[in-house]
Amino acid sequence: MKIRADQISGAAPLDTLLAGYARGVLNAPLHVLVESHLALKPDSRRFVRALENIAASEILQQEAAPIDDRDARLASIFGGNDLGVDRINAPLITDRKPAPTDAGAIPHALARYLGCDLGDVAWRMLLPGVKEFRIEDNDDGEATLYWIRGGRKIPAHTHEGSEYTLVLRGAFSDVNGRYARGDIAVADMDVDHCPVADPDEDCFCFAVTDAPLRLTGPIGRIIQRFIKH
Repeated sequence: MKIRADQISGAAPLDTLLAGYARGVLNAPLHVLVESHLALKPDSRRFVRALENIAASEILQQEAAPIDDRDARLASIFGGNDLGVDRINAPLITDRKPAPTDAGAIPHALARYLGCDLGDVAWRMLLPGVKEFRIEDNDDGEATLYWIRGGRKIPAHTHEGSEYTLVLRGAFSDVNGRYARGDIAVADMDVDHCPVADPDEDCFCFAVTDAPLRLTGPIGRIIQRFIKH
């Protein structure tokens, strides 16, 4: 699902993403990304809890509407065949446990989604000093883990859609600031950036995109031509 900053009037991109989570409208990769962020950031947990309470209050204030074939409908819901619900591909539901105290560990939601810990990932070299592991690539977009050596950078690029990047370990900086463990960086077609990992520690990130990125700059344009061919 694509989330635009204008979907919540005056909201920052991160608040919009968290609101989408509270409403239950995120796809599975984004749901996992936000769930992992919540495990690392108590302030965001409190914000989401407040949004959920507001939503619950609004639901309780609505007048109940009559349901046709009530008994059949209930049987369908509890039988797992409710119309419009894909239980197999529904977003992963987790318990929002705080992340393990080990700074090298990943949040429970991501560990369950990934099926292993960072030490067991089959990394593929993308560029010298940059490795990736593609978790998922479908109509919902791409979900990818990145390993960036300390001091190394991702080539300058922009996006054809939205990119949400959660820092799992270490930190990186770009034109919008510095992002450390638990932070989410949001970028779109208006952002042209060149993320650089802090020099003293490798940076591990979990990124979800809903459209391809587009490399910019002299070196990036050369690489892009090889990618397309």
